[in-house]
Amino acid sequence: MPELPDVEVYRRYMNATALHQPVDELEVPAPRLLSGTTPQGLGHALKGDCFESTHRHGKYLFASTASRKHLVLHFGMTGELEYSRKKSSLHPHAALRIRFGNGALLQYIAPRKLGTIAVTGSIEDFVCAHELGPDALAIDQQRWLELARGRRGSAKSWLMNQSVIAGIGNIYSDEILFQAKIHPRRALKSLDEGDLQRLHEATHDVLQAAISAHAEPSDLPRNFMLPHREEGGRCPRCGSELKKISVSGRSAWYCPDCQPCH
Repeated sequence: MPELPDVEVYRRYMNATALHQPVDELEVPAPRLLSGTTPQGLGHALKGDCFESTHRHGKYLFASTASRKHLVLHFGMTGELEYSRKKSSLHPHAALRIRFGNGALLQYIAPRKLGTIAVTGSIEDFVCAHELGPDALAIDQQRWLELARGRRGSAKSWLMNQSVIAGIGNIYSDEILFQAKIHPRRALKSLDEGDLQRLHEATHDVLQAAISAHAEPSDLPRNFMLPHREEGGRCPRCGSELKKISVSGRSAWYCPDCQPCH
């Protein structure tokens, strides 16, 4: 599932390709992904306008027009963006196609037809209405400690709770915990201030490194677990075999030697 680094890569891709071009036409081959609008409503909000800037909050991408409307995209399990100037390059799994006046085409591709397409007049109102916590990369250390105070459950579940911290999913929560040397099942209330500070630092380091690697696991730093996160995979730190467990119904990979459960 695309997480914060993937969506940040899509945001930068959209910045580099699809801004400052008048929207000529919209097609919605997968209208069931629409939330709070219709194909006609989406066209009315965006047609004839230009995307002037982008914003990301957690796993949501916002493309803002000159008239202050905001296209909202959530990428579900397998979503991605594709921009092309070739008229014949229609993707069979496109859930949204935006044709620009210069002949270019931006497609939101969702092979499993999971995700969200919406439009909003206020990013802040959208974030509030969807009960999203602060963006994972926008949280300073003091706010991080405040968010953890009084919380129950495991460290992994807390990292993945979008109403507390927006942007972290199953894959990057594993890497963050690995870098912080904290077991996925470790109770959040058992972490002292030093543990939480280490977790905060690991969150920023991991997400920034993943963005720099364009969210490609093979391009991540050599000390990252993600490229080895599979059956028979070995810890890049100590060489022990990685283990897989279930935490609150989600899979979790970890190193039993580097991440003791205490």
